[in-house]
Amino acid sequence: MKAILMLEDGKSFTGQVMPGATGERIGEVIFNTAVVGYQEMLTTPANAGKILIFTYPLIGNYGVAPKFNESKKVWVEAAVIKEKSRIYSNWQATKSFDDFVKEHKLLVLTKVDTRSLAVHIRQKGEILGIISSNCFEAKELLRKIQDFRKKGKMSFLPEISVRKITPLGRPKAKQKKVAVLDLGITQGIIKQLQMLGLHLVLLPYTTSAQEIIKIKPRGLIISNGPEQDPGLSQVSATVKLLIGKLPILGISCGHQVLASCIGANVTKMKLGHHGVNYPVHNPSSYKGEITP
Repeated sequence: MKAILMLEDGKSFTGQVMPGATGERIGEVIFNTAVVGYQEMLTTPANAGKILIFTYPLIGNYGVAPKFNESKKVWVEAAVIKEKSRIYSNWQATKSFDDFVKEHKLLVLTKVDTRSLAVHIRQKGEILGIISSNCFEAKELLRKIQDFRKKGKMSFLPEISVRKITPLGRPKAKQKKVAVLDLGITQGIIKQLQMLGLHLVLLPYTTSAQEIIKIKPRGLIISNGPEQDPGLSQVSATVKLLIGKLPILGISCGHQVLASCIGANVTKMKLGHHGVNYPVHNPSSYKGEITP
């Protein structure tokens, strides 16, 4: 089925919708330059509400497996790809990308020149867009984008965050209890923290400072999640009361919360970094460092 991606600046790209979902989806259009990880990107809560473009030209070539989901569901509004692989090969795969798209009722626009699309966004900056398989009139689509912008952002935190204080397993001897303010923490980060021997307690984003202190954690982690979410102001107010009382670590979105707590201004970059970490060489030594 034919569909169109209309950007807020009037630029458009046509393609075909994969079997899975049709209709219209609106959101901020971002792209990711990673070669692998399409399943993880789609299920990462930090991408909630986004239209995600994969710059790597072939998607689905290694299938999917439930154990690689970063959360309970797909959070993006839609995805844009150049070509869907007709076959997949991976000893860990349990289903195809087609099956994944149908299962999650994900709107995927394919047969798009994603490299040209990525170049356009790099020049213009991340903007709103709409994918539609129902309407192809530019004026009507642009009007819908404008109406969407006027409504303002909705908070995804009530749906993303855990509903109640949730210990992950029973504490073992010598484990240190660490509280995690859940703004959208991924399974990958949870596994890494547990490998360090930590006993994690996930907290709803609405948890008060008094409640956090009451559980007596050795430290607090403010997790990754959707940046510039309207619900982060409430989180910042809570964390501000805990500064100096607990060791606090911010991950990704958690940095934004900490910056807000100490009075810093947070300014959105023209083009956010969405991709894998990059190695950089320090001229004063022979060592390489990894940048986030």
